[in-house]
Amino acid sequence: MIAQTARLTVSLALLLCCGALAGCTNFFEIQVETPIKPKLDVSPFQRVLVAGFIGGGSEDVDTNMETVRLIRSQLRTRSDLRVIEADVLPLAEIVARQAKEGTAGGQVNGVSHEAQEAPLPERIRSEKDLEVYDQIFANVDYWKQLGEEHQNPLIITGTILFVPHARSGFIQSNEEVFDALGRRSVRPVRTYRERKGYILRPKFIFIDGRTGTQVYSETFREEVLYDVQQNTPPLSSYFELMDRVMPGFLGALSSQSIRGTRILLK
Repeated sequence: MIAQTARLTVSLALLLCCGALAGCTNFFEIQVETPIKPKLDVSPFQRVLVAGFIGGGSEDVDTNMETVRLIRSQLRTRSDLRVIEADVLPLAEIVARQAKEGTAGGQVNGVSHEAQEAPLPERIRSEKDLEVYDQIFANVDYWKQLGEEHQNPLIITGTILFVPHARSGFIQSNEEVFDALGRRSVRPVRTYRERKGYILRPKFIFIDGRTGTQVYSETFREEVLYDVQQNTPPLSSYFELMDRVMPGFLGALSSQSIRGTRILLK
């Protein structure tokens, strides 16, 4: 999208130039890349552990397992960090277990007794349900211990909400029409449609495995809708939405570049 905008801007500038200068007849288009620095300094780390995620929403997709697999695959080719191959952590179950281990007036693994006593929903359906599980990300002792077990890597964790979504309303589209002489034209038309799809809301949390503390977090939100007649599998929708999220996620760990064009006049 950024590259397309840059190309359009350059094209408009060229038209204005050529309109003002009659001699502006020869030009050359070249490809350029603008580097963007990563949001997070990962130089202290040589290894990365994608530990696991607390997932919620649709039961048709195991968002914890699928997210870990996808991110590990991306990091193997898009990052200089060595990806640790380890079992995917069932974080929701770990939160429930830690809550049962609490003692009155104290802390367990850095989590206050009051936080542990917050009722856990039987099923995670919304962002509000996920908030109860956020206690584990403040559990410094837990993440520090996990980091020690894996040689103090950068730890990636967080939450993934993947929920069904429906919307209806008028949509504008273009329609081809032909007159009596067979001449073609396009006119805008508004049609009422019922559509269904999914909303994906991932929150990525980056933890320093040496100290167990958070160093960065970022939340994304993507949505996709299809005509009700279109039967799209939930897993396909999940990967379609994650494809949109991945560039932003990778931008936190490694340098990215924006591709565009420039025009040289002669």
